[in-house]
Amino acid sequence: MHRQRGAVIGGSTSRLRLLIVSDAWTPQVNGVVRTVATVADELRVNGDVVEVIGPDRFRTFPLPSYPEIRIALAPRRRLAALVKAFGPEAVHIATEGPLGWAMRALCRHRGWPFTTSFHTRFPDYLQARTGLPPRFAWAMLRRFHAAGDGVFAATPSLCQELTERGFSDVRPWSRGVDLGAFHTVPRDAWDHLPKPVALYVGRVAVEKNIEAFLKLDLPGSKVVVGDGPLRAELERRYPSVHFAGWRSGEALSRAYAGADVFVFPSQTDTFGLVLLEAMGCGTPVAAYPVMGPRDVVVPGTGVLDWDLRQATLRAMACDRAVCRKHAEGFGWADCAAAFRRQLVPLPAGA
Repeated sequence: MHRQRGAVIGGSTSRLRLLIVSDAWTPQVNGVVRTVATVADELRVNGDVVEVIGPDRFRTFPLPSYPEIRIALAPRRRLAALVKAFGPEAVHIATEGPLGWAMRALCRHRGWPFTTSFHTRFPDYLQARTGLPPRFAWAMLRRFHAAGDGVFAATPSLCQELTERGFSDVRPWSRGVDLGAFHTVPRDAWDHLPKPVALYVGRVAVEKNIEAFLKLDLPGSKVVVGDGPLRAELERRYPSVHFAGWRSGEALSRAYAGADVFVFPSQTDTFGLVLLEAMGCGTPVAAYPVMGPRDVVVPGTGVLDWDLRQATLRAMACDRAVCRKHAEGFGWADCAAAFRRQLVPLPAGA
């Protein structure tokens, strides 16, 4: 069905019934889930009614090579019933998985406008896991997002790349950090390990390029907080590295604050919430000069260098107070407000 492009919601202060559809949802632990969940909570605090539909409401199957991530199986009929029961006034599709495609088809059939967001560089992930050239995946992603009324991207670098790759109506939408949950003290998480402590937090998976960190010749200790399909193999291959598993809440804040430097070896992330979390705990960042770090890390808060060892050693000298101060400029309230302003309302009576 043909539909007209909708106007953004803008500065409207009336209560909004917002539907967010995401293939990434609890119990998964990743940046997409944290972003969607936190923005939804922020909007609810301000009076909006937000419904998030994720795979937890459907029959699912494990993602090949990543069994802890489960994907909705043939979701369209049940999704249509859930959408009808909620009665949204705006729709945002957060991911390009089976639920995202099903909601896209439903919106197109009904002539509903919707917005999307670009969280994950799937073409690069697919190439890292399978060796397949990324051009076919980029073509699929362009087709997916072209049907919407705006695609939200987290950084200026990502906005520019998507535009250059033929995506239309790309809109900036940054991220935030919970400054109450992530703080600079106490710093006792790794008191039992030789200092200095270099920390990685995130999935233990090939697309995160974690071995670039594990291979570094560094003084002191290397710590990995997280889990994933490569953990067992990497624990065997790098017995001197301390693998601590997933942490959350106060334990995660202490993990960041107790480190002398946070090392971010990924070259494919579109933002990297962990960068802000580390800086919120006063911990400087070492990373490659790629999308994500180069949009988030500023002088004094870390070092970006293609020589990751040198970046790590130099970053340890950064002022922890400067790191915290920079993180304070990224609030979830502002992130949620920017998200809401760019949503597109459904036609009256839809």
